[in-house]
Amino acid sequence: MNIVDQIGKKQMENVLAQREIPEFAPGDTVRVDVKVVEGSRERIQAFEGVCIARKNNGVNSSFTVRKLSYGEGVERVFPLYAPQVAGLTVIRRGRVRRAKLYYLRGRTGKAARIAEKTTYREAPSS
Repeated sequence: MNIVDQIGKKQMENVLAQREIPEFAPGDTVRVDVKVVEGSRERIQAFEGVCIARKNNGVNSSFTVRKLSYGEGVERVFPLYAPQVAGLTVIRRGRVRRAKLYYLRGRTGKAARIAEKTTYREAPSS
């Protein structure tokens, strides 16, 4: 393991000590709490939508969340271990057969629905 990987691993451990990252996958509906700085004030803003992609790359891991806002599709890419992400909550699990759900970009309404997963693995409790 080189020095860059060691530094990345240490950064990931620091973030995991501050907040818990739940297990989620593409197709899941998630709520991301984001720290927004406006001038000297800081507030938490929620962004809720369907996770359409995940990139697992150590400290550079990220995920993309898509939602419809006033009839317009909005996507945001969040770094998984960034300090701006204050919290992450899984609202519902989705049953999909793809790792990247980019096909949802061309669909709206009922065509963009994702079936709910009724059985899923629980995270091992320790």
